[in-house]
Amino acid sequence: MDKKHFSPMEKKEEQQFLNALGRKIKQLRVEKDWSQERLGFKSNLDRTYIGGIERGERNLTVLNLKKIADALEVSVSDILAEKPNNKD
Repeated sequence: MDKKHFSPMEKKEEQQFLNALGRKIKQLRVEKDWSQERLGFKSNLDRTYIGGIERGERNLTVLNLKKIADALEVSVSDILAEKPNNKD
């Protein structure tokens, strides 16, 4: 059987993905006129953790992504599928 070899994401690609994810979460938060503290409260996550995600410094778990999506009243796929409107 022919096996396909998949190369893991390069570190640069990983960081670009985390940066884009953080920008998207920030965009959705700002559209609601929420502070990081409010999003943290609504998602039961610490404000500093939210800030780290938005800056692309944190590699969040799927469960924490779900908590954030639920708090923002969007689906996880909405966060992952759409590109952010800005490049802060």
